[in-house]
Amino acid sequence: MKVFRIIIIAQLLVLLFSCDDYLDIVPDNVATIEYAFRMRATTQRYLFTCYSYLPQGGALNATPELVGADELWWVREEISTAPWNIARGRQNINSPYLDLWTSGSSSLWRGIRECNIFLENIMGVDDIEEWEKEKWAAEVTFLKAYYHFYLLRMYGPIPIIRENMLVSASEEEVRVSREPVDKVIDYIIELMDKAIEGLPEVVEDENSELGRITLPIALGIKAKILVYAASPLFNGNPDYANYANKDGTLLFNKEYSEEKWQRAADACKEAIDKCHELGYELYYFEETNQVRNLSDELMVQMNTRNSFAERWNSEIIWAHTKSNTRDLQVNTMPKALPPAAIGNTSVQGHLGVPFKIASLFYSRNGVPINEDVTWPFSDRFELRQGTAAEKYWIKEGYTTAQFNFDREARFYSTVGFDGGVWFGQGNYNQNDPYWLELKLGQVGGKPGNLNHTVTGYYPKKYIYYTNVLASVGNTYTSINYPWPMLRLSDLYLLYAEALNEVNGPCEEVFHYLDLIRLRAGLPGVEESWTLYSRNPNKFSTKAGLREIIQQERAIELCLEGQRFWDLRRWKTAIEELNQPISGWDMDQSAAIDYYREKIIFNQSFSYKDYFWPIREYDLIVNKNLVQSPGW
Repeated sequence: MKVFRIIIIAQLLVLLFSCDDYLDIVPDNVATIEYAFRMRATTQRYLFTCYSYLPQGGALNATPELVGADELWWVREEISTAPWNIARGRQNINSPYLDLWTSGSSSLWRGIRECNIFLENIMGVDDIEEWEKEKWAAEVTFLKAYYHFYLLRMYGPIPIIRENMLVSASEEEVRVSREPVDKVIDYIIELMDKAIEGLPEVVEDENSELGRITLPIALGIKAKILVYAASPLFNGNPDYANYANKDGTLLFNKEYSEEKWQRAADACKEAIDKCHELGYELYYFEETNQVRNLSDELMVQMNTRNSFAERWNSEIIWAHTKSNTRDLQVNTMPKALPPAAIGNTSVQGHLGVPFKIASLFYSRNGVPINEDVTWPFSDRFELRQGTAAEKYWIKEGYTTAQFNFDREARFYSTVGFDGGVWFGQGNYNQNDPYWLELKLGQVGGKPGNLNHTVTGYYPKKYIYYTNVLASVGNTYTSINYPWPMLRLSDLYLLYAEALNEVNGPCEEVFHYLDLIRLRAGLPGVEESWTLYSRNPNKFSTKAGLREIIQQERAIELCLEGQRFWDLRRWKTAIEELNQPISGWDMDQSAAIDYYREKIIFNQSFSYKDYFWPIREYDLIVNKNLVQSPGW
C-alpha cells in the first residue's frame, strides 16, 4: 500500500505543478521507497539525490547568475543560451528560460519533494546511528529551505510545501496558491533554524564531505535570506501593492519595516562570529616554491584574485563541489596567453566583460573614477604609455588607454585587457610576465567571429593562476575549483549593508568595509572619500553610504553571480540593465581607433523582469495560480 501511496502522491503533484514527468524511482533505479530507506548505503544515496538539485553556480548555461545580467557578454550574437537570452530581454511565458518551476528533472519543486520523502523516512532506517540521522535530516532540512528561497528569488510569492500531499487530498487541495512573501520567508527561516540545531560545525572527513552543509553555511545563508527579505524588492515595495491571489489575498506587505533590517543585521553578526570562532578569515596569498618574492603590488593582486579561485581557502564558507569551473575557464582563457599558443584549440576565449563593469572599479585612491579629484575622468579615452612605475599592471612601453591606468588592484586581478599584464599561467617572472595584445592584427586580436573578447576585457578572475595553455601540443592544464557559494567577504558586506540601514554610518559598518578594502590595498572609506572624492561627505549619510556599500559589493564580488540578484533585490535593475553593453572597437588595429567606446547591444529590462513568468500551461492546469507581476 505504501508504494501505491507514493505513486498516487506523485501523480497529484503532477497536477499541482504540471511537471512533464516526476521521480517514481530513487537513486540507482531502486524501485521502492522502502528499499531506498532499508539500509545506510541506499539512504545515503537518497541524501545525495536531495543535494543533486542544488543549482550549479559557475555553470554558464544552467543558472542565470553569470550571463543573465550584464557582467559577461558572449562573442557572437547568434549564440543562444537560456541565461543570455534572459540578458537580451527574450524571456517569455510559453516556454520560460531556465524554468525551475516545471522543467522536469531540474524542477526545484521536485527537489523539495525528494527532501520531504527523505525527512519522512530517515528516522526509520535501522543501521544508522541516531546522531547521524539527525545530522542528515538537518542537511536536508537546509536544502528544503534553500530550494524554497531560490524559488522565492525567481518567482516572488510561491506556494509553501511543508509536506507531500496525502493520498486522500482532494483535487482542490492539490491546486495550491501562492503565499504572501512574508509568510514564505518566515517558513524558510523556520526551516533554517531547525536545520541549525542539528548541523555540525565542520565536516568530519574533508576528503569526502567538503561541500556538505555545516552550521556556518546555514547561519550565513540564513543571514543572506534575511538581508534579501529586508531589501526594497520585498520590504514595502509599492510596485506590488495590489498584487494578489484570486481570492484577494495580498502577496506583498505594503509597509516598510526597519525591523527586518535589524533582524538581518543580527543574523549576519551571528554568522560572522561563528565563522571567526571556527577560524574563517579573509584570504591572503601565501608564496609557494614556484611563486616567491613578489612585489607588494603583485601580492595585493594575488590576494584578491585567489580569494575566489583558490580551492577551499580560509574565507570560503560554502562551495558547490559539482560545478564544472573548467568549462568556464575554457570559455574565458585568452588563446594568445602565451602568444606562442595561438594555434591551441583547447580553449575558446569567448567571454568578455562589458565596459560598464570595468568602470565600476575604483581608482588607486579607493573612490569611483568619476569622483576622484586626482583621476582624469574626462581624459579616460586618451592614450598613455606604460612606464616602469606601472610594470606590474601594464606592459612597460605599451600604449593603452588612460582608463586602464591608476586603478585599484581588484581591477587588475579581475579583468585582462590590451596591454595589461597577466601574471602566472606558467610564467612566474614578475619582471617579464605575459601581457595581452588585443587590437586587430595583433596576436590576441579578433581572429574572426569567435575566440576573442567582444568588449576588450577578459574575465581574468576565473582563471586560476597556475593553469597553463601549451604552446606545443593542444592541451590546457587547469584546476577545476569548486564554485564559491558564500565567502566571508560576502557576509561582511551584507552585515555592513544591514547595519547601515538600521543605524546609518557607524564605526562597525566602516570596520567591516575597511577589512575588505585593506586586503585590496586601499585606504578606509572615510579616508578615501575625505581626501580624494568630489563628494567628501558622502559616507556620512545613510543614502551616501548605501551607494558606497553597493559599489563595494559590486567590485568585491564581481563575476561571482551576486550582481544578478543584488540588482533585483535593490530594485536598481531597472536602471542598470537598461544601459548599453559596450566595449572597445575590436575591429581596429591602430590604438587611436581601437580606444573608442563602441556599443555592442542595447539591453532592456522592464518591471515584469524582476520575477520569472510561470508557464501559461501551468496556469490552465492550476486555476488557483496567478501569473507573476507584469506577465
